[in-house]
Amino acid sequence: MNTQLSVNVNKVALVRNTRHLGIPAVTRAADACLRAGAHGITVHPRPDERHVRAPDVHELAALMRRWPGREYNIEGNPLQNLLGFIRAVRPHQATFVPDSEDQFTSDHGFDLADAAVRERLRPLIAECRGLDVRVSLFMDPVPALMPLARDLGADRVELYTEPYAAAWAGGDEAACTAELARYAEAARAAQAVGLGVNAGHDLNRYNLAPFLREVPGVAEVSIGHAFIADALELGYAAATRAYLGCIADAGKS
Repeated sequence: MNTQLSVNVNKVALVRNTRHLGIPAVTRAADACLRAGAHGITVHPRPDERHVRAPDVHELAALMRRWPGREYNIEGNPLQNLLGFIRAVRPHQATFVPDSEDQFTSDHGFDLADAAVRERLRPLIAECRGLDVRVSLFMDPVPALMPLARDLGADRVELYTEPYAAAWAGGDEAACTAELARYAEAARAAQAVGLGVNAGHDLNRYNLAPFLREVPGVAEVSIGHAFIADALELGYAAATRAYLGCIADAGKS
């Protein structure tokens, strides 16, 4: 399987929101990445609109209609504002994330061992699937939870990769190896019950290929902060090509 690259453009909106000039333009950034070969675009419209705002979600939906074969992924907490966007836009994928309204960034997956959490998610997943929208659940790499995600009707899980990225950044080879083993086991457990596997959070040009070499069958990586940081230095097109190169390098080993 060839891993797909979905570029999260939230941080483009963050910079734009510091002034009232409409620059940098979120749709222009997305279009540049798509032209350079990105397989999709991700946004996470939080209720406080500190990054992407409601008009961006709709403008990007219009842009994506001009790119058949590329995917639009909208992520967020389905108990907040996410479902309104899903109903209106009907993206290719909805990624459910359990973050609170004031949370700085996503920092954990759903605890599906909690029956109350499962029962809150079940009808929302069913609604999205009824709209022909693929559902991915943001999850920690816990193999035992993967059958529960499948039982709820999810199509995929997105493995929360910050612990791996932190181990990589710390330069602790043993810790990094242990983290990769956890993610590989979780991915295999998800695939064993018929779930697709996505991954994201703090992946970058340096840790992406090693992750993909060790974690089998990752369908999609969603990358935002590191990608936009690289794009500030390289430009959108070159950053896109660099990340696609990392994915290609992982496939050669």
